[in-house]
Amino acid sequence: MTSSNVTPFGVDGGTGTGEGDLWCTYAAIRTLSWLGRTQEIAHRDETVEFLLSKLNSDGGYAWNRGMASDAWATFYSTQALADLGHPVPDTERTAEWLAQTWSGEAFAMMPGQTPDVWATHFSTRTALEICGIDVPDRDRLLGWLRRLQTSVGGLGWTPEHAERGIADVRACHYATTTFHTLADTDHHTELPWRAADLIAWIRHQQMRGGGFRFAETATDPCMWATYRATASLAWLRAKPAEPVQEWIDNHRGRTGAYVRWSGYDVEDVWASFCAVGTLRALGSTPPAAEAIAAHIATMAVASGGYTYRDTRSAADVLSTSATILSTPGSSEEARLRAWIRGCQLPNEGGVMYMPARGAEVRSTLWALTAGAFDDQPEARQRIAEWLTALQNPDGGFGYWEGRGSDLVSTAAATEIIYQLGAPIELIVDADALASFVVTCSVDDADYASVPGGQPSLRAGLQAVRILSTVAEARTDTAVRLLTAHRVRGGGWANESNRVPDLLSTYEAVATCDRLGLAVDTDHLHRFVDRVSAPDGIRWSPLAPGTGGALAGCLGSLLRQRLSDRAATVPALSLS
Repeated sequence: MTSSNVTPFGVDGGTGTGEGDLWCTYAAIRTLSWLGRTQEIAHRDETVEFLLSKLNSDGGYAWNRGMASDAWATFYSTQALADLGHPVPDTERTAEWLAQTWSGEAFAMMPGQTPDVWATHFSTRTALEICGIDVPDRDRLLGWLRRLQTSVGGLGWTPEHAERGIADVRACHYATTTFHTLADTDHHTELPWRAADLIAWIRHQQMRGGGFRFAETATDPCMWATYRATASLAWLRAKPAEPVQEWIDNHRGRTGAYVRWSGYDVEDVWASFCAVGTLRALGSTPPAAEAIAAHIATMAVASGGYTYRDTRSAADVLSTSATILSTPGSSEEARLRAWIRGCQLPNEGGVMYMPARGAEVRSTLWALTAGAFDDQPEARQRIAEWLTALQNPDGGFGYWEGRGSDLVSTAAATEIIYQLGAPIELIVDADALASFVVTCSVDDADYASVPGGQPSLRAGLQAVRILSTVAEARTDTAVRLLTAHRVRGGGWANESNRVPDLLSTYEAVATCDRLGLAVDTDHLHRFVDRVSAPDGIRWSPLAPGTGGALAGCLGSLLRQRLSDRAATVPALSLS
C-alpha cells in the first residue's frame, strides 16, 4: 500500500513520481522561448495551471503546494508564465512578499534568511521585470554586489563567502545579470567590480577543450558552468580566452540535444538550456533547434509541466530512496542503490535530487539512509568533504551551495554526519553550527526555520536534534514542544495543536527515538490509521488525496515502528 504511488522506470534503475517539476518546467519553457518555439509547448493549459498552483496566499510561489514561498520558485513560476504569454496574477501581492525578503542591502531567498546572490538575482528580476517596481535601495544593493568580489577577482555567493576567498562562476553570472538588470533601467549605473580582475578570474576557469568549471576546486568542465561563465563574460563585454563552440558541439547526444558533461549520456533539459544559453551568449544560432524542441517534447507531463528527461525514465533520488525504505529486503534494493550512487556529482560530493541539477543536502541524507553508500568508503569521504565546504559562514547550511541557511537543511546536514559515523567536529565547525541554531530561537524553547521566522514544531525539533548532536541533549525542550503540539485525536501539528500532519508526526517520533523518549503508540496508531487510505498515505487527515512515494515511505516507517517496539525511525527531513 505504501509504495503503490511509486512509478517504476525500468532501464536506468530508479523510480520517480511521474509528475512535473518546477525547475525542469522553467528550463524547458525558457529554452523553447529562446528558440522561438513556445507554440510547440505540449499540454499548455495544464502547464499554466501547474505554474499557477505554486502561488501561495502571501504572494510568493513555492516549489510544491503547502511549502513556504521562496525567491527561486517565485522567479521560475512568474518567468515561465510570462514566456507562455499568460498574465502573472496579483503582482502587487508578489511585490509585497518580495519586500519582506529585502535585508536592507540585498534579497534573501525567504523572509529572515541571510541574503545571497542566487536570491538577489531572482528577486531583482522579479521586481523589475514582473512586478514593474524598482528595488528598495539601488545604492545599497550595488554596495552589496561590490562586496561579492574576492581579492583575486571572482565573485562569491555572499560578501562573507568572498572574504573567505570563495568564488564560483555561477555566482559571477547571477551578480553580473543583476547588475545588467539594474543598468538596463539606469544607464549611468557604474560596474561595481574590478572588471579586469573579474574577467581574468572567469577566463581562468576555462579548461582544456573549451569547457568551463565552477571554480578551482572543481575537476570537470560541465555545461552548467560553461553557460554561466560565458554569459558572465558577455555581460562584461568580454569573450572566453579559447573557443567554446567545439566543446559544445562535442556534447551533443544521440537525439541531437545536449548532455551536461563527458561520461554522462543523458540529454536532459538543463543541458540543453545551458547549451542554448551559451550559444546565445556567444552570438551563435543553435544548430540543433528542431532536435532540442523535439527532445524536450518527450519530457512534457500530461498533467502539466516538464520533468528532466523523457517521462518514462525520469527517476529521482527521493522517490528511489523512499522505495528502498518502504520495502526493506526487496530484491530490487541493489539495483535501486546502484542508480542512486550514479547521482553523485563529479564536481560535488553530494547527491543530486535529479541528475539534471546540483547536489542537495536532503537528497544526500535520504540516499545515505537508504543504504546507497554502505560499504562505499571513497564515496562517503567525498560526501564528508562536500559537507565541509557546504557550511555557510553563519554556521548553518542551505539546500545546496551558496543558498542561505535554514534549520531543515542544517538538520539534514547534521544527520548526514550522524549517518557517516564521524565525529562532527572533524567535518564541520560545531560551534558555528550551534550558533546558527541559536539565531533561529524565538524564545527559550521555540524555534523558526530561519532567523526572524514563525516558530513551529518541526523547526523546534530540528533545533533540538542539532543541539543534541553538538552539545547536550535538549530533552526538556523537546518534551515541552511535543506537549504543546500534541493533537488529542492522534499525531502532532506543526502549528498549534489542532490539525496533525505526517511530517510533524514523523519528526516527533524521530526526535523521541533519538533522545530516548517514550512514544505513546496508541496515540501514534490513531494518527496513522487516520492518514491511511486504500491507495496510499495522506499528508494529513484532511488532505484530499494521497501524498505519493514520500508520504508512503514515512507512513511505512511509522507502521514498522508500531509493529516492532524495539525499532526506531531515521531522522529524515523534508520541510
